[in-house]
Amino acid sequence: MQLDAPERGFAHRFAGPLDMRMDPTQGESAAALIARLEVNDLRRLLAELGEVRRPGPLARRLVAARAAGRLSSMADLRAVVEPLAGREVNAELSRVCQALRIAVNDELGALDALLRALPDLLAPGGVAVAISYHSLEDRRVKRSFRAESRGCVCPPELPVCACGRQARLELLTPRALRPGAAEIAANPRARSARLRAARRPT
Repeated sequence: MQLDAPERGFAHRFAGPLDMRMDPTQGESAAALIARLEVNDLRRLLAELGEVRRPGPLARRLVAARAAGRLSSMADLRAVVEPLAGREVNAELSRVCQALRIAVNDELGALDALLRALPDLLAPGGVAVAISYHSLEDRRVKRSFRAESRGCVCPPELPVCACGRQARLELLTPRALRPGAAEIAANPRARSARLRAARRPT
């Protein structure tokens, strides 16, 4: 529910601070992150974590805005993005906010740590279900689930297995499950969701 709280600074449709921390008592805000990074680091962050359309020009505009003291609120961020995005401003703001939120909270690092530990956290027969809302998350879940579902990794020319590797997960969703039209109509936020599931063998 924090995504819809204006004072938490997650959503560009609300007026609020440029914060985006899941835990507002720890770490640096999105505004502090932007204030700390150099242009090339900002460009890379926007391109890799948000797949922003024009990360270079936007990174330069962010640096100019912070130098002028005009980058502490979501309204400030919109003012920076809007001239580059034109009619696509809301979509581009969503990508920018995604990049900043992921970086501020180290979301991909936390996900990678969970995926590494997941097989050992499950009881035998236990099922893990992951719902991802963008490709950066979904690719990680897909690769991890598939890697953990592999058994022997010996070269095919070996007549018998020498590695002794056992599959630690069993895939329950060979392909990601996606919401249908009725679900999207009832919950528009579901439109980008991808669900994958795996089970620990008994």
